[in-house]
Amino acid sequence: MVEPHNPPLPEKMRSVLLVRHAKSSWDDSMMADFDRPLDERGKKDAPLMAKRLLGKNIAIEFFLSSPAKRARKTAACFLKAYGLDDTRLAFRPPLYLPAHNAFIEAIESAPDEFHHIALFSHNPGITDFANSLTDAVRIDNIPTCGVFGITLQIRHWKDFSSGRPEFWFFDAPKYPG
Repeated sequence: MVEPHNPPLPEKMRSVLLVRHAKSSWDDSMMADFDRPLDERGKKDAPLMAKRLLGKNIAIEFFLSSPAKRARKTAACFLKAYGLDDTRLAFRPPLYLPAHNAFIEAIESAPDEFHHIALFSHNPGITDFANSLTDAVRIDNIPTCGVFGITLQIRHWKDFSSGRPEFWFFDAPKYPG
């Protein structure tokens, strides 16, 4: 893991975590991609990563997710680990098979009362978006249940596009905690 700098973050700072859904099952080749569930490894990795972030005092106050089953289930594992109810989770259909703008629109739609948000989505879009945010780090592939974090100083989420994201950390289940 590339260690986060200065957790917890100052109150005026906002953070965005990009989380690729946990490993999904391919047991039923006839199942629609949208409906694929988590496999056994995914069911272990999602709570593991949520607990790892909690252990490092990385806050998440609001969750935005693709409505695809594997992303929804991953987000639900994080929500449970953080002890939050489902009022802190919103689904954004464009985060399934996402284009670059889907991430920006989702972030800019986040409620301003929350300073720390997480987006749950899919490759290749999530890796491409992460790489567009900062020149400090390049990620070849965000693996399943990998987390890419950025911070930025903006007053409102609607100002995300004009902000200057700074790389915070990158972590994944196969990395040592």
